[in-house]
Amino acid sequence: MPHPAMSAHHVAVITGGASGIGLAAAMRFAGFGMKVCIADIGAERLAEAATKLSSAARGADVMTAEVDVSSFEQVVGLEAAVRKRFGGTDILMNNAGIGPDSNSFGPLENWRRILNVNLWGIIHGSQAFAPHMIERGRPGLIINTGSKQGITTPPGNPAYNVSKAGVKALTEALQHELRNTDGCKISAHLLIPGHVFTGLTARGRSEKPAGAWTPEQTIDFMIERIDTGDFYILCPDNDVPRQLDERRILWAAGDIVENRPALSRWHKDHAEAFARFVKGE
Repeated sequence: MPHPAMSAHHVAVITGGASGIGLAAAMRFAGFGMKVCIADIGAERLAEAATKLSSAARGADVMTAEVDVSSFEQVVGLEAAVRKRFGGTDILMNNAGIGPDSNSFGPLENWRRILNVNLWGIIHGSQAFAPHMIERGRPGLIINTGSKQGITTPPGNPAYNVSKAGVKALTEALQHELRNTDGCKISAHLLIPGHVFTGLTARGRSEKPAGAWTPEQTIDFMIERIDTGDFYILCPDNDVPRQLDERRILWAAGDIVENRPALSRWHKDHAEAFARFVKGE
């Protein structure tokens, strides 16, 4: 059985809800008979998503909101609008994210955009929604979309890695505070997708790579793991099983403990040792 927050007539709000993982979540929640608000940028994209939702879950009560999560005022306005229409929020999925290219020297504007959406957007969502969700007095969920890149921080896009590492730290702190708040029935969870074929990851491709999961597979796994009480929802995909993720994560932590070079997994002097470690040797 799904978590009690995922019940008919309860309310789910999903940022970045017009496509990808966000839209897949909205579809599943609407299928449970929930009232759903999808927030995103682009009125046309929102209208198309609302049409898909209404077609997939006939009779679904769907609200759309054009919101830039990097603006705290807009997120506060979203929370108020949801409360006015639906009476409150039972599930908040802070999912909006972007990933333009970056390196350690820039472009500075890309760094600002990524951090403003990926990290500040989740801070804004949590601060705008959580107090009212706690006051609501019902079991609820705050699900923040992180990334494995925020844990193993591979070379290639440090601004994205920094944003998702921040999401991990933020969500851990949020869950600690929620579980130590008297009378609070809200729990926070960190969604850590694997390779998922979405508009963000497509990079010009029109067909899903064989190794990638669909957004729907990712959300089904998320719902299953929330039901078991997982905080870290570490998703596999068709290429990377959980065991390999665990070895990669342990090696990354070992860089500090063993005083290896930064990102030693990609360092030529440690390639052989990493390969043996993955095999459990």
